[in-house]
Amino acid sequence: MLNFWQSLQKPIIALAPMEDVTDTVFREVIRSVSESDALHVMFTEFTSADGLCNEKGREFVATRLHVSETERELLKATNTKLVAQIWGSDPVKFHESAKLISAMGLFDGIDINMGCPVKKVVKNHSCSDLINHPEMAKQIVVATREGTNLPVSVKTRIGFSSIVTEEWIGQLLEVHPAAITIHGRTRSMMSNGLALWDEIGKAVQLRNQSKSSTLILGNGDVDSHATALAKVRDFGVDGVMVGRGVFKNPWMFNAVDKEISRQMRIDLVVKHIQLYDTTWKEKGNFNVLKRFFKIYLNGFDGAAQWRDQLMHCKNCGEALNIIEKM
Repeated sequence: MLNFWQSLQKPIIALAPMEDVTDTVFREVIRSVSESDALHVMFTEFTSADGLCNEKGREFVATRLHVSETERELLKATNTKLVAQIWGSDPVKFHESAKLISAMGLFDGIDINMGCPVKKVVKNHSCSDLINHPEMAKQIVVATREGTNLPVSVKTRIGFSSIVTEEWIGQLLEVHPAAITIHGRTRSMMSNGLALWDEIGKAVQLRNQSKSSTLILGNGDVDSHATALAKVRDFGVDGVMVGRGVFKNPWMFNAVDKEISRQMRIDLVVKHIQLYDTTWKEKGNFNVLKRFFKIYLNGFDGAAQWRDQLMHCKNCGEALNIIEKM
């Protein structure tokens, strides 16, 4: 097994998998404004193992695993690792999905989603509900690993309805995933309240006591490179995964804080729109882009008016025309 996790320089900084966010376009945009040594791993959107194993639905689901040629070149040039994340509840389908993903030749690892709190996936005993079914969760890890030569990791939480960090992480460590990323909230907390980093620290201690080689990454409330390094120092994690924090500052994956000018923000939204149009063409859903306008266009006079006009656009061409006239 080619385990890239063990070869990465620590602390490891990763961009989290996020639904309708971390497609190939957004990953390329973020990678293009980040230092090579300040962003090490990126993840796809979470992809259904059931969908990948369904011949009729595979083509649609597999768009979540699309990697553009320009992104591939950028990943290679910056030595950034790309991990495909999958979800479901059937070990057999995880095994088959792992084989399919490996055959693509696009990814450095496979990650299993055991943390998403969304009701429609939880009700199928998937994602964060696997915390309630540790034996099934362990079977899924083993089945996935048997279907691939890529390292298999897990992203999860500190509990479902209550905190069970040590019991739950202890179960996962028994099957030796390459890495475990722990979001410091329970499923019941969703994204509310402060992430409980002391619980993530407990997982690190448990890993150390068991002398496991599994890496532990922490996730929650990280919105700057400095904060990421502080979490590593204070809680002993091997790295940090950044999720919503990137929305506050897309340039956060740089060791030195950059002064972000108005023009830099405009240039980045133009880059994103153009890449989206080139990559997805008629398959793209322009409404997905609208969530990014607030991320890029803020912090300068007139930003709100720009965003308002862009929110009323119907396609990429309209949006680019509006920006050109401003």
